[in-house]
Amino acid sequence: MISENQIVVVGGGIAGLCAAIAARHLGASVHLLDNSPAALRGGNARHARNFRVVHSEPTQFAPDSYQAAEFLAELDGVTGGGSDPTLAERLVAGSETLVPWLMANGVAMQPPSLGVVPYSRRTVFPLGGGKAMINALYRTAAALGIAVSNDANVSALRECTSGWTVEIGAPDDETSAIKARTVIICAGSPGADPAWLHRHHGAAGDGLMIRGTPYADGRLLEQLFAMGASAVGDPTACHMVAVDARGPRFDGGIVTRITAIPYGMVVDASGARIDAVGAGQEPTHYARWGPRIAACERQTAYLILDADGLQRAAPQAFAPIEAASVSALAATLGLESAALETAVASFNATPPTGARPLKCAPFAAYPMRAGITFVHHGVAVDDRLRVVWTDGRTNDTLFAAGMIMAANVLRRGYLAGLGLTLAAVFGRLAGEEAARHVVR
Repeated sequence: MISENQIVVVGGGIAGLCAAIAARHLGASVHLLDNSPAALRGGNARHARNFRVVHSEPTQFAPDSYQAAEFLAELDGVTGGGSDPTLAERLVAGSETLVPWLMANGVAMQPPSLGVVPYSRRTVFPLGGGKAMINALYRTAAALGIAVSNDANVSALRECTSGWTVEIGAPDDETSAIKARTVIICAGSPGADPAWLHRHHGAAGDGLMIRGTPYADGRLLEQLFAMGASAVGDPTACHMVAVDARGPRFDGGIVTRITAIPYGMVVDASGARIDAVGAGQEPTHYARWGPRIAACERQTAYLILDADGLQRAAPQAFAPIEAASVSALAATLGLESAALETAVASFNATPPTGARPLKCAPFAAYPMRAGITFVHHGVAVDDRLRVVWTDGRTNDTLFAAGMIMAANVLRRGYLAGLGLTLAAVFGRLAGEEAARHVVR
C-alpha cells in the first residue's frame, strides 16, 4: 500500500511533534511515524521535566530574567566553543518564544509556587511533567488532522523524482510505503542500542543503563550515513549520569538518578574511594560521575552516606541500603570490610570542600551504574536544518531535528533543561522550514 503526504516526520518525541504541528499550522499535510507502541510514545521527553528558556523580564512561569547573551555564554562554556554559531543563535532565540508556542498548542505550564525542584530563573516546567506535555501535543496533532502511525519502523528511505519514498515495517511483518515531498528526521540518538554501545564503548557499553526509550536505536542514523549524510560529533562521547543500579536497564527516566553524591563518598566495587574530576556540588555534578562510574570495574560504584547525609539528601526512587556500622554495610554490599573502613577513614581525615565526615550511624549506600541519556553524535545539518551530505550539498526535501542532530550544537557537556529545549526549538524550526518548501 502506498499513500502520499506533503511531509513525513519520522520520530514521535518532542522534536517530531513540534515539527509536525509547526508544519501543519503552515498548511502542509503531515504524517508522523513512530517506531514505539502508542503506550510508550513520546521518546525521552516522557521523562523530561524542564526547558531552558530566554526571558528578558519576569513571566508568570519564570521569575527574574535570563538573557540571550547569558544562554549563549553558558552554552559556549560547556561545549568549549564547539557549537555551530548560527544554530546556537537560532536555538537561543527560539527558546524565547517556545513557552507561549507550546501553550498555544495545548501544553500547560507550572507556576513556580507549585514546584518542588529548587528555584531557577533559567528553566520552566510543564505542568504534570513530560508525559502530560506529550499527551497534550498528541491531542493537538489529532485535532489538526495530522496522521500518526505507531509501531512504524522505517526500514528504508529512498530519494525519488517527487521527493522521498519512506518504506515502513510493522510488527505483523506487513510493509507499506509513503510518498513524501519532504521528510523530517526526528528519530533520536543511537544510545539505546546495546550492540551500538558495545561497538563504540566495549565492555563499558555493556554495563550502561539506558535512561530513556529503548526505541532510540540509531538505525535510521546509520541509514543516513550509508546514504552519504555527513556525521558530526563523537560516537564515544555520551551524556551519562549516576543512576541507581537497581533500576531497569531501559526507561528508568529521571527518577532513578542519584542526586545525593555531594553528601557522601563514592567507592568502587573493591571498596576503594574514587573521585570524578571536576565534580563538586554544583547542579551539573551528576554528569561528571556518569563517565567515572562507567570506567569502574563491572561499571559499578557505591555512594556511602551516614545518617547526617541521608537527612540532607532528597528522597530517591529506591530505599538506601542501611547498616549499623561501616563494616556491617560492607558485608551487606559484598565489599571488603577493611577496604571500606580505610576509605571512610581517609575521607573523614580530609573531606572535600563542603562535605562533612561520615561518622553518624546508621550508615547507608546506593549502588550506582552509569545511565546514558544521549550520544554526542549525529547527522550534520545546515542553518535551515537541512541534512548536509559528505560532498557538501543540501536539498530542500530532507531535514533533521532533535537529538539526531544535537551534536551540531552540543558536541560535549550539558546544561539543565537544554535537551528538551533543543529538541522542541529545532523541531518547530524544521517543521516551518519544510512547510515553506511544500506549501506555495
